[in-house]
Amino acid sequence: YRWTSGQHLVGMVDAGIALAVASPAIYTWRTGDSLRAGRVLCVLNSLACLTVCWLIGPSALGWIYLVLLTNFFITERLPALLANLALTGALLLIPDLFTDDFHAVSVEVTALLTTVFSFIFSSRNQDDRVQLQQMASLDALTGVPNRRAMENVLTRAVADFHAGRCCYGLVVLDVDRFKEVNDLYGHSAGDTAIADLAAILRFEMRKQDQVFRFGGEEFVALLELDTRNDLEAATERLRKSVRDSLRGPGGQITISLGAAMLTEHDKTWHDWFSRADAALYRAKSGGRDNYVIADDLF
Repeated sequence: YRWTSGQHLVGMVDAGIALAVASPAIYTWRTGDSLRAGRVLCVLNSLACLTVCWLIGPSALGWIYLVLLTNFFITERLPALLANLALTGALLLIPDLFTDDFHAVSVEVTALLTTVFSFIFSSRNQDDRVQLQQMASLDALTGVPNRRAMENVLTRAVADFHAGRCCYGLVVLDVDRFKEVNDLYGHSAGDTAIADLAAILRFEMRKQDQVFRFGGEEFVALLELDTRNDLEAATERLRKSVRDSLRGPGGQITISLGAAMLTEHDKTWHDWFSRADAALYRAKSGGRDNYVIADDLF
């Protein structure tokens, strides 16, 4: 419209703005890095608004409120806040942008209020998002991360290992004869046993280790360690700790465990998990209250 109506300079600026906005979007689409692109887009958004106000004058002031609002949608709260404050202050430096002092004060106050309320909304929205993410990744009964969280963590662990950054062992464990606990004493007793088991496992985890509830009475422990002997020692420690501490209405409750070191042959977490799960099956077949290391099966 600017171009066809003879406003060639403004039309060129508008075209430049469109290209500038498109560039971070294309970058995000190709790389998946929306964080960096969002920061750049926030800066471009604010600079474009200033440029248009300088070229067009007071009739462009209506755009600043849209820019102040959208900055909080395209980047984090702090960069958006800083960009908005810089934009609001820079408007005062543009000659003849305001008709009088009252007009300038009115625009500045409404711009600052728009920024404040957008910041509050963004903060509440981010807090709600974090809470929802936590709820989605934690098991409601035990409070430990669930299978969804486990898959993400194991995927990162495999990537770290193949990049040469760390070595890991995986332990899959299952409660022995858990169905008997539910059948004889009810699901409430079974839930209590599962919760108590999770508490024991969390206590046994070192700072760099993690435990997950895979489903039902099955748990998975990710251990940061270097050798097969370290893995065997840790697996036996878990077995003994549960044997000594876990009790139900019918007395002692034990677990069976299967473990596997992460190797070069494990291209995905599924490959790694399958070897540990096969070891667990062998342990249960061997009499329960037992463990098997996957490497020992070959």
